Amino acid sequence: MSLPALPEDHSSLAAAGFLARYKEPTVSAYRTDLRDFWAWCVEQDLQPLSARRPHIELYIRSLERRGLAAATIRRRVSTLSGMFKYAVIDELLTADPTLAVERPRVAWEGQRRTVLHPLEFAAVLTAARRDGPTGHALVALLGMLGLRVSEACSVHICDLSYAAGYRVLHVMGKGSKPADIPLPIPVLRAVEDAVAGRPDGPLLTTSTGKPMKRGAAAWMLSRIARDAGVTTAVSPHALRRTFCTAGLISGVPLRDMQYAMRHSDARTTMRYDMARANLDRHAAHNVAAYLAGMAVG
Repeated sequence: MSLPALPEDHSSLAAAGFLARYKEPTVSAYRTDLRDFWAWCVEQDLQPLSARRPHIELYIRSLERRGLAAATIRRRVSTLSGMFKYAVIDELLTADPTLAVERPRVAWEGQRRTVLHPLEFAAVLTAARRDGPTGHALVALLGMLGLRVSEACSVHICDLSYAAGYRVLHVMGKGSKPADIPLPIPVLRAVEDAVAGRPDGPLLTTSTGKPMKRGAAAWMLSRIARDAGVTTAVSPHALRRTFCTAGLISGVPLRDMQYAMRHSDARTTMRYDMARANLDRHAAHNVAAYLAGMAVG
């Protein structure tokens, strides 16, 4: 039994209004999620904005039958929730049908997210130096500054400046948030090699001299990782996770790591810490040593 559709449907307007809030690469990911839901609605002969809570539940069951990971399903439902939320704000709907929908729970331990061991990253960095100035700078920006790949590819030579005795890189981050990041010596050397005396232009370029795009950067990093002997697939975001994880393992306070990652919420930073289950870091060691020291005899 199907639920009745609204007399007038504004699905395209709702989707366009929602996507207009975002920039690349976020908008592409959200567009992919909405396109999948649109295709399912076509199969059900349903107008997307006419969906009610039972439809959303049935859509989730269909994603499960297709074998999609729980994290992927949760992200797609979150995308729909965002679209419906703003459809209500824009008065295209009277109620959000996703409000009472139970989203799949995704434990961080079960997420298949690559993070490099420090020795693996050292091997990748060494291979990047051999590969050339562009590869070296790419790995340094992603792994030792924690830049997103879109940010790294957008860096121009004019974004480099001096401040308080530091060579500083100015980046425009996610959500159009600006940030000034000091360049540690290893990163500075890699960046200067990539600049190669040029007065302006993009920092990262292809072999033809054109600005490097996200796809080309991902391909270059994958090739460098293979040359380094790393057997797992290494994406640009894996180096951002490596940056965060290495920082927290090395003793950087969570507050400082959150600032370096440019996260508005510390809980987001914690999701990037892929070594939280490291038994060497378990609080039981310090607590036991402290309490045992109080014992007599």
